[in-house]
Amino acid sequence: MRTYRCVIAAAFVVAALMGASASAQTLPMEAIKDSGQAVYPVYEGWYKNPDGTFTMLFGYFNRNSKQALDVGVGPNNRIEPLGPDSGLPTHFDPKRGWGVFTVKVPKDFGMKKVVWTLTANGFTNAVPGHLDPNWFIEPFVDAANRNRPPTLRFAEGGTAFEGPPQNGIAANLTATTEQPMSFTVWATDTKPEGYGGEGGVSQSQRRERLDLSVFKLRGPGDVAFAKNRLEVPSAEGKATITATFSKAGEYLLRVQGNDETGDGGGGFQCCWTSAYVKVVVK
Repeated sequence: MRTYRCVIAAAFVVAALMGASASAQTLPMEAIKDSGQAVYPVYEGWYKNPDGTFTMLFGYFNRNSKQALDVGVGPNNRIEPLGPDSGLPTHFDPKRGWGVFTVKVPKDFGMKKVVWTLTANGFTNAVPGHLDPNWFIEPFVDAANRNRPPTLRFAEGGTAFEGPPQNGIAANLTATTEQPMSFTVWATDTKPEGYGGEGGVSQSQRRERLDLSVFKLRGPGDVAFAKNRLEVPSAEGKATITATFSKAGEYLLRVQGNDETGDGGGGFQCCWTSAYVKVVVK
């Protein structure tokens, strides 16, 4: 199972660069540069929901090592036939963004497709989302070792968020321009039975560490984070995220929790968690 999933995970990036990414023009395939390169939409795969519907998971690959880009929802950033918005990101940090947003489709979706089209730095790319069985993923539990994603909460004892971004807005906050705004994330992660060694490990045993990352997903201005990656040393604690906004308006931030499997779960799409925070800046 794990070998199979590794092959599929490797195919995600290859597909974004080649066959599964339909380009409106011939794209340069040279090495990543500081700026001026394309941003590729990436289809990560799909999973079935308890109610019989399906969720498709998308990320991106910004081939620029230093240039972040903002592409508003519209002709240059759209997903069809779902509508002009559908929760698309409009900010693209350099390099790889894993599991950035999800699209839910009905039980009878069948062999239909949705297509995300993105134009950046003059390059247009599109990637289809579909329910091909070869693209099935398991973001809530690793079939090989029963690992599960971290749990994130945005109030002490509040609603738990686990796995890909799917449950709407995790927190609603306010801020003012040029003044730092802070919020706290409570994070927990446990080792499943038998994880990482022989003889079994108690479900209550905590990991040695848990990392939190924060990204701008949407918004009219720049967002400066005091730290965009923080460590929760005991993997059962809290961390404070501080952000400063350059312009008034509505922003979405994406908070990501990773255990030792790393970004994108090492390519297996498990086990990490993302949740959205809405900030209204005055």
